[in-house]
Amino acid sequence: MLHTIIQKNNYQDSIVLMLLTNRLLTIDGINNASVMMGTPANKDIFKTGGLYTEEMSNATSNDMVLVLDIEEEEIIETVMSEIDAFLSDQSNSAGEETQSVKTWEKALDLGKDAKVAVLSIPGTMAAPEIETALAAGKHVFCFSDNVSLEEEVRLKKMAHEQGLLLMGPDCGTGILNGIPVAFTNAVRKGKIGVVGASGTGIQEVTTIIHKLGAGVTQAIGTGGRDLKEAVGGITMKDSILALEHDPDTEVIVVISKPPAPRVRDEVLALLRRGTKPAVTIFLGEEPTDHEENLYRAYTLEEAAQLAVQLLRQEQIGLEPVKEETAAAAFGPEQQKIKAYYSGGTLAYEAAMLVKAGLNLEQEDAHQEGYILKAAGHEIIDLGDDIYTQGKPHPMIDPTKRIELLKQAGEDPETAVILLDIVLGYGSHQDMASELAPTIKSLKEAAQAVGRELAVIATIVGTDLDPQDSNEQAEILTAAGVILCQSNAQAVKQALALLGHPFSPINRKLLPKAVTTADVLPEPSEKSRELLANDAFINVGLRSFAEAIQAHHGQVVQYDWQPIAGGNVTLQKALRFLAQVSLSE
Repeated sequence: MLHTIIQKNNYQDSIVLMLLTNRLLTIDGINNASVMMGTPANKDIFKTGGLYTEEMSNATSNDMVLVLDIEEEEIIETVMSEIDAFLSDQSNSAGEETQSVKTWEKALDLGKDAKVAVLSIPGTMAAPEIETALAAGKHVFCFSDNVSLEEEVRLKKMAHEQGLLLMGPDCGTGILNGIPVAFTNAVRKGKIGVVGASGTGIQEVTTIIHKLGAGVTQAIGTGGRDLKEAVGGITMKDSILALEHDPDTEVIVVISKPPAPRVRDEVLALLRRGTKPAVTIFLGEEPTDHEENLYRAYTLEEAAQLAVQLLRQEQIGLEPVKEETAAAAFGPEQQKIKAYYSGGTLAYEAAMLVKAGLNLEQEDAHQEGYILKAAGHEIIDLGDDIYTQGKPHPMIDPTKRIELLKQAGEDPETAVILLDIVLGYGSHQDMASELAPTIKSLKEAAQAVGRELAVIATIVGTDLDPQDSNEQAEILTAAGVILCQSNAQAVKQALALLGHPFSPINRKLLPKAVTTADVLPEPSEKSRELLANDAFINVGLRSFAEAIQAHHGQVVQYDWQPIAGGNVTLQKALRFLAQVSLSE
């Protein structure tokens, strides 16, 4: 039986509500549960999930809607107590020292010294808030997605004209002046500067740099669409200029999924004109040679290795694999690789390597989150919108991955299962313990019927992360997982087990290509200030403030909620009136 509870004017961030839903699903007596804000889009999700009731028809975007599928009404009291306790914990997550406000005016007043505004609010409402922050002279780190491409172009041009950076939209990862922002790992501070689309690509590169004993000055996220033709690489190019003139950065790393050719060439031309050695990785492109001071990587691991070698002025080249190739006695029908990633960039890298190693042709790209689906092999990005609409991200919730693990383990053609375990701020506190029982059970079940099942994983994390990568490794190893030091090594291990080892890559070092100009433009003064910033205005998710504080950053917490009950037309009218009032 469905029960609906609506709490008027109790706005909560979507990630908080996803975590709350997970908590409620652990209570005995609850068959199903979902907690979301009463937006039109969320009402559609309730309908799709079979949890819609007529009571929620009048709920607004500021109203928290709880739907329970239960048999006994007595459990509702327990549920409400659990909700109160959970939301109380969340409201205190940023720490007692965090100053909390309810309006932009107060946030900007208390945050005069803050150079960056971090936004994690519904993407459909993010553009006006980005504009407000930029107009106030703040750089913007926009975690929110679902901002239109047209708005992104307009706002990035606005930021550029004011000497500011708009990092995002859909910017999941960043390290600014050694301070982690959003879903980020704890990485030691060093002398390598990174610019990338801001997701697991940055996380993989920065954590490998850490494991190699080096560190990072900045990891500036651009958002996944920055190198598209329409955007033109505005944020990436401005970030490169800032790092080129940063006295603390000695090596620059640029990370991107396949860019628009014109934009890629403009980025390369900018790097050629710089004085600092640079490493680029454009996933999907297999580079042939390096240039003097401009080095090309094929994998994220190689990009990290090259950056550290350049920093230490060591001989350039791929380091030998330290892991021994495992052995497996697969049955004749076991020839398939199944991969279930929480990180889109890691999934893309895995698909690139598997396609090359097995000479595959894609059958149906991006169907239901598939990055690769060919000849029975499958690589899925569980962070795809189809899996996360109204549900927690796989870095937070293992439910969908466990379901797919079981399907793959029971498939007699499956030989290898690939996984990533992404640690850091915002991720699950003990993902290894969540996955280990299922992995161990699947391996034992396969062995009982005369099959061998290889589970290979990489941990994207450091010994400084809240979860501790060493402890996570011990749990996975005990469950029979083959652990590799990088995603690239995990995929190569899988291919080797199937009899398709990767050949070593050797590249020549060529002279620097001729450029049309020798002198780089100067970065804006505000961009220089960004690289030394230690104060932030956090608009939205409180847990992001916690990570900043843990690394000695200052935070003003703006507990944002949509004005005018989420009515977009009325919001625009109110903003217009406010602007007129300020100009008078």
